[in-house]
Amino acid sequence: MRIATWNVNSITARLPRVTEWLQASGTDVLCLQETKVAADAFPGEAFTDLGYDVAHHGQGRWNGVAVVSRVGIDDVERGFPTDPGFPDHETLEARAIGATCGGVRVWSLYVPNGRTPDDAHYAYKLAWLDAITTHLSPQVAAPTPLALVGDFNIAPTDADVWDPAKFVGATHVTDAERTAFEAVKQLGLSDVFPRALKGDHPFTFWDYRDGAFHRGMGMRIDFVLANAALADAVNDAYVDRDARKGKGPSDHAPVVVDIDV
Repeated sequence: MRIATWNVNSITARLPRVTEWLQASGTDVLCLQETKVAADAFPGEAFTDLGYDVAHHGQGRWNGVAVVSRVGIDDVERGFPTDPGFPDHETLEARAIGATCGGVRVWSLYVPNGRTPDDAHYAYKLAWLDAITTHLSPQVAAPTPLALVGDFNIAPTDADVWDPAKFVGATHVTDAERTAFEAVKQLGLSDVFPRALKGDHPFTFWDYRDGAFHRGMGMRIDFVLANAALADAVNDAYVDRDARKGKGPSDHAPVVVDIDV
């Protein structure tokens, strides 16, 4: 089975690229983030015409997550009951969706950005991560193969940013964020890249500004984290940098993982 995760930064703007990539890559399960369409506005027909089922959790021009699968979609969870919400603990954002596809439990996550360490969004980011970690703990420990995938908006080590000196005092690299990311892994999850690849971890995000992509000014903030039941089945993983090229790309590239189920 081939599983991929991709922050598409608007499914409306990126739809032709996504459907073409889906067919060319042979992906069985694609998890999307930042769909940026309302719950009933996801262009599902474009995927069902290709033989894929769709589960979407959206809220309009912001956020939005989806799972697209040609091996079935069951037991869909949109959001989670302990979501802390922002800013008033009443507004819940569309940032998490879970589904079982071909016997594998997948969660497509779009972790809050945090903006700056002194912004209320930063405290929300940490609270959200703590809440989703608690919610997913029983599922990670279960015997069902599980993958937590998506845009975590965290670079867990200095090797995951193009120049650590450029990020001093910024979000994505603070001790608190990295500790929160490690807490997710401590549930019993492992980053598939060290298992499947040797050498440097490739970046997954490049800002649109300053020619960042062509200058190698990237970050690794998109991940596939696998529980014990799935991790040993991983046999390959890569970042499809070609999907970041050309006209009108997302600022993220897909992360692709092959598993022997």
